[in-house]
Amino acid sequence: QVPLVESGGGLVQAGGSLRLSCKASGRTFSPYAVGWFRQAPGKEREFVAAVTWTGSGTYYSDSVKGRFTISRDRAKNTVFLQMNSLRPEDTAIYYCALPNERYRYDATWRTPGDFGSWGQGTQVTVSS
Repeated sequence: QVPLVESGGGLVQAGGSLRLSCKASGRTFSPYAVGWFRQAPGKEREFVAAVTWTGSGTYYSDSVKGRFTISRDRAKNTVFLQMNSLRPEDTAIYYCALPNERYRYDATWRTPGDFGSWGQGTQVTVSS
């Protein structure tokens, strides 16, 4: 497993923006695709977005498509989640995660069970 650290969460008003970061601690995660999930109180953890290990492919849930952008900076060993036009229903703990396989990503990998390494999460709260 690769230790992951998320940052960038906070409190923002509806319509505002935040940028989350995910960084591997002490190791590179360059051979891996990276996914973002979120979990609101009382709800299951849900897929938000993923970027392939090359950075050339990106995938989004329908609920965030057009508002969120996932990207990776391989030189900085960091993956970003730019979140715009935030809504109160985006309030959750956001986690980054690595899939169980290196050097590939399947668009069907959208459940927590498809991912093996997780960060501790960062809280995002959107006020109305």
